[in-house]
Amino acid sequence: MSNQISSIQLIDRFQLTDSESTVYPKLCNPKSEFTCSSHVFHTCSEKLVSCQWSSFCLFFFSKNIPSKPSSHWDAITEMDEHNRPIHTFQVCHVMEPNQNNWLRTNWIPRQAAQKIYVELRFTLRDCNSIPWVSGTCKETFNLLYFETDEPHGATAHFHTNDYAKIDTIAADESFTQTDLGDRVLRLNTEVREVGPIARKGFYLAFQDVGACIALVSVRVYYKKCPSTLRNLAAFPDTVPRVDSSSLVEVRGACVENAEERDTPRLYCGADGDWLVPLGRCVCSIGYEESDGLCVACRPGFYKAFAGNIKCSKCPPHSSSHTEGSAQCHCEKNYYRASKDPPTMACTRPPSSPRNMVFNINETALFLEWTPPSDTGGRKDVSYNVFCFRCGADGQACEACNNNVRFVPKPTGLTSTSVVVQDFVAHANYTFQIEALNGVSGLGRSERQLANITISTEQAGPALVGVVRKDWASQTSIALSWQETEQPHAVILDYEIKYYEKEQEQLSYSSTRTKSPSVIVAGLKPSTVYAFHVRARTLAGYSSYSPKFEFATGDESKGFSKNA
Repeated sequence: MSNQISSIQLIDRFQLTDSESTVYPKLCNPKSEFTCSSHVFHTCSEKLVSCQWSSFCLFFFSKNIPSKPSSHWDAITEMDEHNRPIHTFQVCHVMEPNQNNWLRTNWIPRQAAQKIYVELRFTLRDCNSIPWVSGTCKETFNLLYFETDEPHGATAHFHTNDYAKIDTIAADESFTQTDLGDRVLRLNTEVREVGPIARKGFYLAFQDVGACIALVSVRVYYKKCPSTLRNLAAFPDTVPRVDSSSLVEVRGACVENAEERDTPRLYCGADGDWLVPLGRCVCSIGYEESDGLCVACRPGFYKAFAGNIKCSKCPPHSSSHTEGSAQCHCEKNYYRASKDPPTMACTRPPSSPRNMVFNINETALFLEWTPPSDTGGRKDVSYNVFCFRCGADGQACEACNNNVRFVPKPTGLTSTSVVVQDFVAHANYTFQIEALNGVSGLGRSERQLANITISTEQAGPALVGVVRKDWASQTSIALSWQETEQPHAVILDYEIKYYEKEQEQLSYSSTRTKSPSVIVAGLKPSTVYAFHVRARTLAGYSSYSPKFEFATGDESKGFSKNA
């Protein structure tokens, strides 16, 4: 069951009773057959509670057929039981047979109507309460209409055959002589519908055939589905179809600052009710719904997405200064990364890492630190590690070569530690730890670095000196070298790296030995190999020795010995 309130569009109202803002009928020309009644044009709001009234003169044409000077409708004012004047058109020629008295309205434009409704308010005398009229008194009258495209002139001949009968009107409640004495008003209300109306206008007529009638008011109207707002879409006034079983589909237009999500539609029913709402509109970016409209977000608020959600307060460290903002702008020194949603607070780069410490074991240097005291309001903090090898006085630093390795990697670290391998003993290193987050680099702020300087002077082994070839075969070479002097550390072993002379950048092999000599097997005959040797202590490795080149023996010569 629809809960929509339909609208009745009043075409004409012939108000003959006493009512506020009503102009009562008066004779426009006492000598003519035309009687002037107030014509009240009535327009109402959607809820039919706020009405505007305006009045102008409406002519009723009274005609008796055949012409009898004393037999016609009369404009009469009487008083009701509350001493209020009642202005009526009356006819009461019940003593004479064959009455045919007509009362006609002026021409009524049909406006947008296809079907019209006529509401009559009248009183009718009970024939049984009148003596000696059993053969001539009637208790009904006829309602008729005539369609035309333009009004007929006042002097045009009146043809009753032009009028089509709408219905015979009878009273639900008639009055008697007693009611007259007590001035009790037995008022009847009857509504009839007419349609479809095809011409531009029409006349209404009332035919008396011998009743005692007082016509109090006539209201002519049509039903429409009133203009309305639904789901942020506006729907215009719509007149239903004459066929009461069919609906009129109406497409709505989104209100200002709204956009279609699904095509908004309503269906206008025959009784002026809106039915079956479909589709909707949503408020655009920067606007929110309020009382069926889309209003701009206030300063300090924003809405980044279209939809029927409320504007949100600006996230921390951001603000909006104009109405209808789609996003809030970051405060000075605060930023929003390209992938940050508009709902996220503005953030800033982190401070530098803290509390850097190191530890050296047998083979590696362990660096650790704690996160920045200020992460900038973000969780995506990462770290880069930079390595520099410096001179004895801590000056003249240069970036570490590729021999120094970082585990797991030197950049993009998400943990607060890194392992440094293959560093050189008897050297000074400076490590810089840089903290970054998603907005680092967006502003002009300085890089957030923490430094630590480490000396490997007393920890690592000395460099291996001259490497000699003791002998060589087709597939093997025997090497030896002078054992390094380590007054504070024990040599654990030596690592020998070797490769074909021209293949250093492609691949290399390595082997280990605990003594200062080694036999390297599995080599190619008559091939020159390059060898590097380094020592390892608990503190780590020394640097590799310089390159020493030796060749394997020729297949034809077999074993060869160093001279």
